[in-house]
Amino acid sequence: MRYVIPVLFILVLICAAFKRVNVFSSFSRGAGEAVKFVFNLIPLLACTFIMCELFERSHLSDAMSNALAPVFNTLGVPAELSKLILIKPFSGSGSLAYLTNIITEHGADSYIGRCACVLYGSSETVFYISVVYFAKCKVQRRPLPIIIILCATLISTIVACLLCRVM
Repeated sequence: MRYVIPVLFILVLICAAFKRVNVFSSFSRGAGEAVKFVFNLIPLLACTFIMCELFERSHLSDAMSNALAPVFNTLGVPAELSKLILIKPFSGSGSLAYLTNIITEHGADSYIGRCACVLYGSSETVFYISVVYFAKCKVQRRPLPIIIILCATLISTIVACLLCRVM
């Protein structure tokens, strides 16, 4: 397993030699584009991180979590997971902290603990990924993909909790 990367590296060099590609200039050109991309990405990431911090510090996450807990409970999702569901699209580390609290409080083998683990492992930080994607691709209708992803995340959350109940 430790030889995978060196073997891939050698294969790329061999393919480049057969195609007569100047590896150093291609690498330099790609690295230059990566640096430009990172500089375009920094303001968008800063905005996302500030939004996440404001969401948590303003206690808007608590208010939304309390308001949506009965709705989630009606859909078959334990109310204790509402904060994890709301934080995961914004912050991976923040949702890991909530996952740790849920496991500490309810146990890893409990229904709530299993649901929390499945939700954490099967969902993504939607807004962070969207920032990285939209920084490179010039998409005109930015809200539509995000809405679709959030709806898919909600549906997968409901299905995951139903599966955890059965298993």
